Amino acid sequence: MSNPFKVFIVEDDVWYGEVLEYLLNLNPEYEVERFTTAKEFLANLHRNPDLVTLDYSLQDMSGDQVLRKIKEYSPSLPVVMVSGQNDVSTAVNLLREGVYDYIVKDDEAKDRLWNSVKNIREKLNLEREIDQLREEIGVKYQFKNLIGQSPLLNKVKSLMEKACNSNITVSLTGETGTGKEVVAKAIHYNSSRAKQPFVAVNAAAIPSELIESELFGHAKGAFTGAESARTGKFLQAHKGTLFLDEIGEMDLAMQAKLLRAIQEREITPVGSNEVIPFDVRIIVATHQNLGDLVQKNAFRSDLYYRLLGLPIEIPPLRDRGNDVIVLAEYFLAEFAKSNQTNKLKLTSPAKAKLREYTYPGNVRELKAVVELAAVMCSNGSIEAEHVSFNAVTGTSDFLISEHSLKHYTIQIIRHFLDKYDQNVVLVAKKLDIGKSTIYRMIKNKEI
Repeated sequence: MSNPFKVFIVEDDVWYGEVLEYLLNLNPEYEVERFTTAKEFLANLHRNPDLVTLDYSLQDMSGDQVLRKIKEYSPSLPVVMVSGQNDVSTAVNLLREGVYDYIVKDDEAKDRLWNSVKNIREKLNLEREIDQLREEIGVKYQFKNLIGQSPLLNKVKSLMEKACNSNITVSLTGETGTGKEVVAKAIHYNSSRAKQPFVAVNAAAIPSELIESELFGHAKGAFTGAESARTGKFLQAHKGTLFLDEIGEMDLAMQAKLLRAIQEREITPVGSNEVIPFDVRIIVATHQNLGDLVQKNAFRSDLYYRLLGLPIEIPPLRDRGNDVIVLAEYFLAEFAKSNQTNKLKLTSPAKAKLREYTYPGNVRELKAVVELAAVMCSNGSIEAEHVSFNAVTGTSDFLISEHSLKHYTIQIIRHFLDKYDQNVVLVAKKLDIGKSTIYRMIKNKEI
């Protein structure tokens, strides 16, 4: 059973206070208590109400004085000011000082108060659910849940701990599928920003003409189709962490704008003159060598040094030794749990086969291989014959049989789409073909 919603009424008009108390007590989930003086109320503030309704004109202290004391004690405590004065300037000033609502004592006051309290409760419940989810996610991304004990992975964990103890920018490098976003989330959820948002952006997945709006937001009417204003990822991540994945795919023009935003710690939405400060911790990731891109003039050197921060290289799975088996057994346990099956076991020949493979798709590929093996086995014991790498990569008879060029083209595109999480824009760049070619093949159900 959930705790009651505790409401403190501060009202020196006894009759009106009783009316408000009666009204709110109509909801059995509310626990209502009334005080007739500011002194009495402040002496009980340590009991932590969920909401305060406050008379603006108390005899022993003014409403704005009481409000300041409330905010000193608990800045986030919702306060609804109830006043006999229909003064717009007073209402505006109080709202600026943090009052949730300003209600005038008239015929509509009771309905407004009822709705205001209801909205506040719903908002608080939602915030608590979000906090609970963040705590659960934080548990999921504890360092102990980074599976493996190889020396290379332990080195990564050591660097991650250093990253968690500061706000330094972190640059993650590693092949596709090594778990760069998992590492980024682990750093965030083990840092002082853990209760704030983690916002991820894949620079390769967003067309160059839209990425500025995606990062910085835009004003209404900024461009065709901008029917309303939009908050960008930088402001969505305010006080938290912004994860910029595949940063090496960002074009030079956008790199210049990103550099300025990071240097000035402020952004300007597209189509707006408003300059908005932000506070975010930035983590970037790439499977490319940014130093090489700088040498080729494909990446700005000033942005490179600004983003370098604490570099962490995520090792490929083939270099992590027995972590392959540790991860495989973990994935099997998760598969059995989610599919409500009996415990699955790897035989020695199956383990040997898993160890021998090089895993071009890294941890992501291992997970797919293991889950397929779990489906293929019949008695809970996974044999070497159930471990199939060709079935996952789709390259078993690629050049053995003779096919048309179109057939091979489809196979290549399908393979790269699987490898890069169906990211059409990135695959088009990798294969040096037009995005429209891939979209057309998908539309025609050729892929």
